[in-house]
Amino acid sequence: MKNVIIGKKASIGMNVRIGNFTTIENDVVIGDNTWIGNNVNILNGTRIGENCQIYSSAVLGGNPQDLKYNNEYSTLEIGNNNIIREFVTINKGTKSKQKTVIGSDNLIMSNAHIGHDCFIGNHCIIGFSVGMAGEVIVCDYVNISGLTAIHQFSVIGEHSIISGISRVVKDIPPYIVAAREPLSYVGLNLVGLKRRGFETEKLNELKEIYRIVFQQKRNTTLALEFIEKHFKQTIERDKIIDFIRNSTRGIIKGNQE
Repeated sequence: MKNVIIGKKASIGMNVRIGNFTTIENDVVIGDNTWIGNNVNILNGTRIGENCQIYSSAVLGGNPQDLKYNNEYSTLEIGNNNIIREFVTINKGTKSKQKTVIGSDNLIMSNAHIGHDCFIGNHCIIGFSVGMAGEVIVCDYVNISGLTAIHQFSVIGEHSIISGISRVVKDIPPYIVAAREPLSYVGLNLVGLKRRGFETEKLNELKEIYRIVFQQKRNTTLALEFIEKHFKQTIERDKIIDFIRNSTRGIIKGNQE
């Protein structure tokens, strides 16, 4: 290792490999078997789990890019088995939530930015040059394609996929594909759902629920009441209903074609 700077109080696990010209500050914890490339900056308040791969020139735990930030203590918490590619930047939290959280088993591609107080679930793919503003929530098994820009406070539901070069300004419900401009519902995420064991009967249920939400009923409140009355209660049905009812930004629209 050449010109590596490691704070005396940093906690480094077993079998951690650290590349040349990397800086790890004092208030940092890194789990076992994590690999860190060259020119990486891991800053105070960062917590990294086991078996992660962090590639060259990533900056983790930088101060929030928020004018309201006043040097209050906050953290960046990263789980296990994450791959963080070149030039990724992930900021720590502000007094709003005190932390930014990245779950486990995620791939964050090169040049992506994840802002302060974001929450990323597990098994997500964040494409290259995705820009994510503060306090965004990304649920499990989400795939965000490259060059997508995500407005602050947006929520992206589980098992959804967003097409490349998209502009996310509304919440995206679970299980769907979001594409076109303006960003719209264009169907279920069939490929992803089938890979994760969703059977035909369940896919048909989800498809029919979203037909009611996006096509048959123009009034969302009436659509949800109709679904509650006429569809058998299932975990997936209730997740969709709860997601839409709890959306503060409103959800994306249906297919405009």
